[in-house]
Amino acid sequence: MGTLDRLTADDLRETIRGYADALAAHRETINRLNVYPVPDGDTGTNMALTLASVVAELADAAPDLDSTCAAIAHGSLMGARGNSGVILSQILRGLSGVFREAGSIDAASIAAALDAASTAAYGAVMRPVEGTILTVVRVAAESSRIAADSGADLLGVLEAAHLGGYDALAHTPEMLQVLADAGVVDSGGTGLMLFFDSLLHVVDGRPMPEPDDEAAGVSPDFLQAFDAAHESGSGSSLASLRYEVMYFLNAPDEAIPGFKDVWATLGDSIVVVGGDGLWNCHIHTDDIGATIEAAIQIGRPQGIRVTDLLDELEEERWVREAVALPTEPAMAHDPVPCAVVAVSVGDGVRRIFHSLGVQVIVTGGQTMNPSTAQLLEAVESAPAPEVILLPNNKNIIPVAEQVDAMTTKTVRVVPTRGVAEGFASLLAYDPGATAESNLEAMTSAASQVIAGEITRAVRDSASDRGPIRENDWLGIARDGILAIDDDLSGAATTLLDQLVGPEHEIVTIIEGDGASQAITRHLEVWLHDNRAGCEVEVHHGGQPLYPYLFGIE
Repeated sequence: MGTLDRLTADDLRETIRGYADALAAHRETINRLNVYPVPDGDTGTNMALTLASVVAELADAAPDLDSTCAAIAHGSLMGARGNSGVILSQILRGLSGVFREAGSIDAASIAAALDAASTAAYGAVMRPVEGTILTVVRVAAESSRIAADSGADLLGVLEAAHLGGYDALAHTPEMLQVLADAGVVDSGGTGLMLFFDSLLHVVDGRPMPEPDDEAAGVSPDFLQAFDAAHESGSGSSLASLRYEVMYFLNAPDEAIPGFKDVWATLGDSIVVVGGDGLWNCHIHTDDIGATIEAAIQIGRPQGIRVTDLLDELEEERWVREAVALPTEPAMAHDPVPCAVVAVSVGDGVRRIFHSLGVQVIVTGGQTMNPSTAQLLEAVESAPAPEVILLPNNKNIIPVAEQVDAMTTKTVRVVPTRGVAEGFASLLAYDPGATAESNLEAMTSAASQVIAGEITRAVRDSASDRGPIRENDWLGIARDGILAIDDDLSGAATTLLDQLVGPEHEIVTIIEGDGASQAITRHLEVWLHDNRAGCEVEVHHGGQPLYPYLFGIE
């Protein structure tokens, strides 16, 4: 085909679909540029999920340009995931707003739209940081403006934006020390550049980059530095703020400046975007409750998502298996005064929960936090007028606490932060009692448990316990990382040595993917030799990415 001098609504739709496909294909490459040491959702995943929402919105929109732009704006706002996804949504909203007002997409409107996109992106972030996706979109916009003002056609403007954006991306480590230390370029900027690749593919037919590191914006020099960092054990420390909180906020526009001022005291990476009474809010914080209470003071938060930035895990296998059926009733149950709904993953873990009296299971975990709607559906299906909810993950507790206000049933949340606490709480469960009395008894039982878990580092980093290398085994408890070892057995025994004291009587070992009979037997023998009199119980949980979970009582 020939080179286009303007884009139609169909061309814009093709660009968005191509961008979504490219983000999905390059997801792992973009994720690789992040610096946290455990497997997590990361920038590539968040950007890909954001674009998937846009594509879904476009499928139901009318084919004209006005409807297409409205769908891009709304889909990106409602589907934004993570800090990078929220900023990307503002870029897309800035672009579509100009296209919609101009009524056409040519060289001049592309340059104007990129200006608007850059302004919207910077305006969404309370403390903009250079060396990020913000820099990349700004330089791309400036380059396109220079080209447009000099009389360049559509292709010339896009080529200028493409060249300027990639040049800015290559220089991001010079602006942000954390990138220089890790030897990588910015991940969000890398994901954004695929949008310009998609535009050039539609306008000029040039091929999309293949999903490898160099094609995604990582130069050979950066790859060499990245690999050297892995070998030397260097890398960035974990962020000091532990949690990522996101939600939609229904609130008057005039209340948002004050809301932002409150949030400015609670954390960083703050992004608040939207308008006309609906806002998409994102923050990194150590105080989950305060960030949600700030919203309640001015409006109604919904779709609350809380992610632990240390423990966040990309549980892809079970997500794929569970996505079609998030709520799993165990079997037909006789009605009871008070039922239990529990969140869990792993066939063995679910069987144990059912055997301890749980009536309904909601499939979920660290990065597949079930929505309020899914928990509400499970509560409504439970055979009781009163229900106890076991989140079994600290990220899910705030979402679970929203359910009581949405149903005529009485719902109480036992704030279990892990599977071991969930199991322990059920030993105090009485189906004939009220939810209120069960709440007190089950919360007390759960609080008596000390929990620990073993997972694997996927990249180099640093911690209070020393340097972390890719593929090290990490022993994690409530106080953070307590054990680092290149041997699974070594990490597990080190963690147990620190958690199990002479006063403890029972250690429950829950085996997951990666556990072995030999290592489990070694742990049993170690406990017998070093914690005499401590009873050991072993269960097969089948949970992904955690070979061992421990509950100590």
